[in-house]
Formats: sequence, C-alpha cells, structure tokens
Amino acid sequence: MRIRFSCIALFALASIGIASATEPYPLFQTDEVLKAVLTAPITQAYAQRHQDVRLYLPGQWTYVDADGQTRRLDVSIRTRGHFRREYCQFPPLQLNFKKKQVKGTLFAGQDKLKVVAPCKDKEKYRQYVVLEYLAYKTVEIITEHSFKTRLIRLSYVDSDDKLDSWTDLVFVIEDDADLAQRVGLDRLYLPSVEYSELDHPKTALVQLAQFLIANNDYSVLQGSRDQNCCHNVQVLGLADSMTGRIPVPFDFDMSGLVNTEYAAPPSQVPIRDVRDRYFNGLCQPREILDDAITHVRSKREEIIALFENSTELDADNKSKSLKYVDEFFAILDDPQLVEREIIAPCRGENLLKRMLEASKDST
Repeated sequence: MRIRFSCIALFALASIGIASATEPYPLFQTDEVLKAVLTAPITQAYAQRHQDVRLYLPGQWTYVDADGQTRRLDVSIRTRGHFRREYCQFPPLQLNFKKKQVKGTLFAGQDKLKVVAPCKDKEKYRQYVVLEYLAYKTVEIITEHSFKTRLIRLSYVDSDDKLDSWTDLVFVIEDDADLAQRVGLDRLYLPSVEYSELDHPKTALVQLAQFLIANNDYSVLQGSRDQNCCHNVQVLGLADSMTGRIPVPFDFDMSGLVNTEYAAPPSQVPIRDVRDRYFNGLCQPREILDDAITHVRSKREEIIALFENSTELDADNKSKSLKYVDEFFAILDDPQLVEREIIAPCRGENLLKRMLEASKDST
C-alpha cells in the first residue's frame, strides 16, 4: 500500500518546478567555444603548487570578442585545488580579474574563475576535460541550481620563457557567489548540514544527476577533513533559515562518466570500478523521488543530444557515453530497477522515517 504525505508531495511539486532566476553574466550566456591567450609566469605558479599559501602572479588575458576586436585584460593566476594540484603534470589554475577593468566586456562581473584543464599532456586527459564539462552540462540540464561553465580554446604563454607555449581546450566554472546571486540565494558556510535542513526535492534531483554520471565523491551533509560543508558541494539557502538548503555539486573527475585513470570509488561504497553505478544518495519520501524521476526522464532527449552534438568528444568516448546514459535511463524506466538500484541502497532510512512521522503528526 502506498502511503501519501500530502504536504511533502506539494512541497516536492513546488520545489522541483523552475524558479525565477536572473540572467548569468555575459561569459556564460552562450556555449560557443571562446578563444583566448594567457600570458603569465606559469612556471612560477606551478612551482608554488605544494605550498599552502600561493601568491597570485600578474599576467595578461587576451581574447577576441563577438565584434572581432582583440581585448586585453589584466589577470593574476595561482594554482588551485587539492588532489589535482598535487597529482597533475599541469595543476589547475585560478584566474583573478580586476572587476573595474572588466566592466563592459565579455568578462563583466567576473572576479575569480576556476579553470579545468588537461592534467597531463596526453590525448585521453584532453578527453577527460570534455567529459567533465559534459557532466557539468548534464547537471545543469537537470537542475537550475548548478554551475554554469564555458569552453575556452586557451593558449598558454609562459612569460618567463621556461615552458614552450601550448594550446588546450579548457573550461571555466561560474563563481559560487555569482551562482548564488543568480538564483536569489545565499552561499552558506556550515560545518555540516542536517537531513531535516535540506530541500529534499532539489536534493533528490542532485542525487539522481550524480547517479547518472556515477559520481560518489561528494556529500550533501559533511565536508572533508577540516573543510566546510560539504564535500564537493556548495550549499545554497537563505542565511536566516534553517531549512530549504540546496546542495550544488562540482568536481566530477572521479565519476564513472569521466572515468579518469586515477579515479577510484570512496571506501564506503561497495564497488571496485567507478563505472559501476551505485546509488549513495539519501533516502527520500516516495512522492519526492517519483517526481524527481519524472523530471529527469523528461530531460532524456536533451541530455542525449548534449553528447550526440558534442564536436569535441571523440567517436569512441561519444559511443561509450551515449551507452552509459542509456543504461541510466533504463533503470529509471523500470520500477523494479528503481526499487533495487535506488531505493534499496539509499542512506538514512531512519532519518526519513522520523521526517515522515513528523510530517504526519503536523497534519
């Protein structure tokens, strides 16, 4: 017998629907690949990669705008990240623009931008970047509470002449403060998040998106080590509210979709290969889960088209990715598979029971 909890169901319908949001800054209003040149002391930046305190080093950012005019902006760079900063031959960079200088340009509103670039000088690492970009775009299709991204054909010029110049396809990620402003919420810096504080319909969408790309390297409740909550998740909400907190995921290089050679499942997940999907998400009321599944299924053609239309993905990775996406939707299409692959392994069943009992008592 299916038990209905009307107030939760109504909340689910209202929350999964598209809320009003402001336009993103100009840089993220198109998916067209931008061409740019970064001239900076890249060798010096890389030399600081193992330091806890890394100084921004001044350089120049050059790009061609929509009118064909060459624009030059001052920019400072430093290495960023945790695992990739230590592991990569070319550690990822953070760009720091001058807000006053970028006014009236394509980079209007930009301050600090994360760059995701090939980790090593190998073709498969270039494909990893494309796949991670498509993972971000997949999440963006599923939920508006997601980071915008932009592909850039970036040429690197080391101003110290210690590295030969090279060009790679990279992408930049919307700043979390800009995301929060765009969706009308606040960034929340918390030691942890309680189950009852989450916006469960939005959380369900995020967890299905993570299941689609087979990413378990995240938490919507806890940070890693001494970090703020949450692990590979930015928490949005209203600063004066203890409820309605929305997890926004990032960093998908450990996912099965991207399948980097260094990726491994977290130790608490009972799989050995990141390509093996395992639902490590929280248990949700059935009405909320069903609404989330319906919403994600409605995005099937858009997600498939995202991969089919990618001009940067090679034929082999495109074929594998499309098959991988199809396997995900085969689970959502089959109630028995939903029961086995999503409902049975979900975490926090006792927390869910308490939430449902509290909801039932309030009605």
